[in-house]
Amino acid sequence: LVPLARRLAEDHGLAVLVTGAPAPMPEGVLRDAAPGETSAEVRAFLDHWRPGAGLLTEGELRPMLVHEAQERDIPLAMADAREPLLPRDRAGWWPGLMRGLLSGFAAIHALDEPAARAFRRAGAPAVEVTGRMEQPSAALSCTEAERAVLARLLAARPVWLAAGLPEREETLAIEAHRAALRLAHRMLMIVAPETPERAEPIASRMEEVEGWTVARRWAEEEPDADVQVLVADGLAELGLWLRLAPATYLGGSLSSGVRIDPMAAAALGSAIIHGPRAGDHGPAVGRLAGAQASVLVGSGADLAAALGELLSPERAARLAQAAWSVASEGGEVTARIAHLLAGWAKGEG
Repeated sequence: LVPLARRLAEDHGLAVLVTGAPAPMPEGVLRDAAPGETSAEVRAFLDHWRPGAGLLTEGELRPMLVHEAQERDIPLAMADAREPLLPRDRAGWWPGLMRGLLSGFAAIHALDEPAARAFRRAGAPAVEVTGRMEQPSAALSCTEAERAVLARLLAARPVWLAAGLPEREETLAIEAHRAALRLAHRMLMIVAPETPERAEPIASRMEEVEGWTVARRWAEEEPDADVQVLVADGLAELGLWLRLAPATYLGGSLSSGVRIDPMAAAALGSAIIHGPRAGDHGPAVGRLAGAQASVLVGSGADLAAALGELLSPERAARLAQAAWSVASEGGEVTARIAHLLAGWAKGEG
């Protein structure tokens, strides 16, 4: 809802209210709690805000809110529609209620064809498959001057990033890099550990046990030509490393769950490698995997093999482009819904 609210406020000059959203809203966008499911609460809410149009998402139907909006001729739309649902904390809804509520929606934008069929079976008269709305940009910032300096230092070198690497996966990352160096002796691994406390221990281990030349970011050491590993002090500069690394392994995905937002890597053009454990980032990892925009690995050996494949610039670029497409999808859907709502709100629909 954040990109949609921004479009409505900035592009269409509308006053926008968002309910129930924990994320910070763009400047000028209002936020309030959704009304309770009683006639008095809904009427007080609508009397106060006096909306010119309304949008619900995903599929949950609020009977009193929808009914009162219909009574007031407030046009309603549904976006990112998955399946129609009545609130689960209320028993005894009468037969035919869902069909009656859905008949009051002038437009329902379903995520996919199965979702559209679910709405049609429930009695919705106006359903269209448009896909999901735009997600808030996951692109992380960095200092451009610093990126340019490091990019010149790393020119023509293959680079991969272990992002959010937990302690329990340090050994497999070291083994993968050892194997990758046999394929490309100039390969550089950038390690962004899950916590800053692990930075010095892993740097020391790579020097003392592996015999590698290591650059420490916190000591302002540069990744010169003889450096095999650059260790960052945590995730504070993740936006910088994602811009420099053509391939990124999502740390935690082979043990207890992904530590960083996969869409951050996708938005910055890094090819994504991950294991089967997505953790809290399951939906994002699933979208990338479903679009064949990532490489799934099951072990440290698989990770090394995937790095070998991504030594091909063409292969890495194709994967990164597919991931970027997933991260940036939905813009047209958001623009279309914004145009629809703006027309209704201005009395043009």
